[in-house]
Amino acid sequence: MKKLMTGIICAAAIVGYTGSAVAGKYKEVEVKDGGSISGMVKAGKAEAKTKDYTISKDPKICGEGTRNVKLVDIENGVVKNSVVYLYKVKQGKAFPDALKKVEINQKKCEFVPAFSVMANGGEMTAVNSDATLHNIHTYELIGRARRTIMNVSQPNTGDKVTKKVKARKGVGMKIECDAHDFMHAYMFIAPNPYYAVVDDKGAFKIDNIPAGKYKVRLWHGFLGEVKAGKVEVKAGANTKLDLSF
Repeated sequence: MKKLMTGIICAAAIVGYTGSAVAGKYKEVEVKDGGSISGMVKAGKAEAKTKDYTISKDPKICGEGTRNVKLVDIENGVVKNSVVYLYKVKQGKAFPDALKKVEINQKKCEFVPAFSVMANGGEMTAVNSDATLHNIHTYELIGRARRTIMNVSQPNTGDKVTKKVKARKGVGMKIECDAHDFMHAYMFIAPNPYYAVVDDKGAFKIDNIPAGKYKVRLWHGFLGEVKAGKVEVKAGANTKLDLSF
């Protein structure tokens, strides 16, 4: 895996007031004269990967034939659903409310959305919109290992389950249905609000960052993490950063 990084020397600090922490030891504070990080992310050595699953049950709901699951979706040199985030940030801006509660819908034997982001310690709600039995089985991704977070049967249309999601070591979650092996989704479990989902052109930007030194990581549900080194953010300034899988 290839990684490129450029930085700017840090000069200032933040002044703030302690707020609530969504999860872990991260503290929400007022950030004054924060800086930003922006740049491009390229696919690099990553290759597109798909897997075909036979639809062996519930054809009237799930469709017939095979389901092609894009495990690594690359378009125009960009890995879709990849995330740039700052590792082990102790304090800073508040988590957006939208990250504290996320809903996943099981509709036509697909997870909607297939990729999402939630704050670590937030609540995930799973809804069964199909007239068949589904099961929501989620795993915290820890390197090549995984740990079950939720495993709940949802046999009826409209069945809904809500659970607090607390990742211990990883920042990603895989979502599956044990009743239908062709149903797959990923979720980035944000340890802090300093992250950005890479857009279709490969660009990203993380803003309102307290001045200082940070470790940067690049994440994808299937590909895992790239340790992108360190970067220094200057108060009120933008730091350019280019990354590659």
